[in-house]
Amino acid sequence: MYMERRPALRKVEIFGLLERLCERLEPSETQTNRAQSSYEAVGRWLADAEDNRLATSGIYLQGSIALGTTVKPIGQNEYDVDLVCHLPAFGQWLPPALCKQIVGDRLKANQRYNNILQEKPRCWRLNYADEFHLDITPSIPNANCANGGELVPDKALSTWKPSNPKGYRDAFKRRAELVPQMRLLMSYAEDRARADADIEPFPERPRFKGLLCRIVQIAKRHRDSYFLERNMSLAPISVIITTLAAWSYEHCVRTMVFDSELDVLHAVIRHMRTFILSNTIEGRVYWAIWNETTEGENFAERWNAEPAKAAAFFEWHAAIMLDLERLSAAEGLDGLGRTLASSFGQAPAREIIQEMLDSMSAARSARMLAVAPAIGLTTAKVPVARATSVRSNTFYGAS
Repeated sequence: MYMERRPALRKVEIFGLLERLCERLEPSETQTNRAQSSYEAVGRWLADAEDNRLATSGIYLQGSIALGTTVKPIGQNEYDVDLVCHLPAFGQWLPPALCKQIVGDRLKANQRYNNILQEKPRCWRLNYADEFHLDITPSIPNANCANGGELVPDKALSTWKPSNPKGYRDAFKRRAELVPQMRLLMSYAEDRARADADIEPFPERPRFKGLLCRIVQIAKRHRDSYFLERNMSLAPISVIITTLAAWSYEHCVRTMVFDSELDVLHAVIRHMRTFILSNTIEGRVYWAIWNETTEGENFAERWNAEPAKAAAFFEWHAAIMLDLERLSAAEGLDGLGRTLASSFGQAPAREIIQEMLDSMSAARSARMLAVAPAIGLTTAKVPVARATSVRSNTFYGAS
């Protein structure tokens, strides 16, 4: 019975480590509160302008903050907060450069904002040192989009491009609410009814994120780590990873039954590439990952201008699949630690392994650590006849 349980318990433990990893990659509660206060203040400043064209403006979150998939950049404490400044008073008759200038002029009129303002190709950035930066992209209504889409400036500020941040967010959250069917939920319940054992997987930790959000964070962190010593300009952009993961997650949840969250992660990552469209014309491959919430936005547009970006995506995809397999096969905490470090970074891997060791040490001191057949060291409750208690250790040779 326990020989059958060991693989399932290991999978729960490994995903628990990845869960803790993701928690360390998110902004702190203090950073989140300050970012929220800052973007609300910016919104009020823009809306309070005497210029009637800005008086009806609205500002809202987009990107990873809105989706709950934020990952801090490696080696940095700052993270992105992407905002949209929607200007309903404007139409396509307004040149994108002028629209951006109107927003920028208003920000420059505030001395505090002017001191931390940086112009980017298609947006304005407010730099809050060592905490976060707000990227404010202007948008206007897209009269041709039935889904309430918007238009944003292209990088050259020469034309408007279709987008739909709110529609994208809603579609992602709808998929995130889907719950995979877990085969082991039934078997664990049946086991509890038949035996005195009460197996609680280690580490046990409340999960505040949905599974899809965690999968996206894991994929994005692996991407950052993978390209850290490669050409970072070729790294897949976050919206591609997020979109493919969301589509794959829905497909997997609706068509499969799983033994663990780790199996869901494997399946979602494995199927991501199947949702990429390609068409060969005169010997040249054209790629497409369309924004389903509006017409005309191809997230893989850069792949067609720079084929190396497409090749880099498939290389990274093969690498993350291999690293997930290695993680599942890793033996012992040392093996887990090495695999986590090589795939996701030394610092967070070291922290979560140390946290596990501290938890085990505390359990040992409380005489709760046991060696169970086919499981190994665990803080789970196992039948007395099948487990041997590990005596508390004073670390001075006495017990």
